[in-house]
Amino acid sequence: MRRFSFHKGHGTKNDFIILDDSYGMHDMHPEFIRAVCDRRSGIGADGILRVVRSGSIREWEGDPQLWFMDYYNADGSTAEMCGNGLRVFARHLINEQLVDSGSFDVATRAGVKHVEVAMHALISTDIGRAAVAADEVSVSLDGADWPATKVDVGNPHAVVFLSEDTALEDLDLHRTPRWTPAEAFPEGVNVEFVRIDAPGALSLRVHERGVGETMSCGTGVVAVAAAYRARSGHEGRVVVQVPGGELSVDFTGDEARLTGPAVIVGRGEFWI
Repeated sequence: MRRFSFHKGHGTKNDFIILDDSYGMHDMHPEFIRAVCDRRSGIGADGILRVVRSGSIREWEGDPQLWFMDYYNADGSTAEMCGNGLRVFARHLINEQLVDSGSFDVATRAGVKHVEVAMHALISTDIGRAAVAADEVSVSLDGADWPATKVDVGNPHAVVFLSEDTALEDLDLHRTPRWTPAEAFPEGVNVEFVRIDAPGALSLRVHERGVGETMSCGTGVVAVAAAYRARSGHEGRVVVQVPGGELSVDFTGDEARLTGPAVIVGRGEFWI
């Protein structure tokens, strides 16, 4: 039997298990990740955030002393980026005094991201460029088909803007949406379904690659905001309501900054 210490946190109820592993000693097998993230026989989470120095990541070529957000989906797959996870990761670094200020950089598989503590205990994170593609993509769910906007936020997204005759609340996201052409997203995709509530105000539900429907998706919120800007010409902050709360996105050109809450809810020990 092995014992692992962990913390548990969430960003707008997108929840994560946090493993401190400064020297890269944890072996992150998919079976281990699935066992820990299982909501009945494990701790339960949408994914795992491993806190490790960048020098322990084989493919990393930058500053080896940066903290690296080594993120895994609940099914054991590796993800390039996670906006909510990045804020929770940052909150953990602050709480555990692993950083010495409220403004610092974090390494991710999508590059170095800058983090700042914002007002009202919120955390702002640079997500990077949100690239909206002109490719024609469609998404289908339960026999219905919609055109989708393809957005790259360091990970892939398909954004569907729903018409007024389709209720966001009625979608069955227990099912995995399908897309065409299949080669548009060869490694899978996060699919966001969006309702426009008012200028600069959106609501969404999301089916995350490797997880299923989640209460929130930070990069999904950025993808939706970028697609909305491209569609409407809106300038300024975009506020997005997700089932788990509220997030906001600001842009400088195509560079996005995501702001929202991040909470550590507990700590414990897991036996496997």
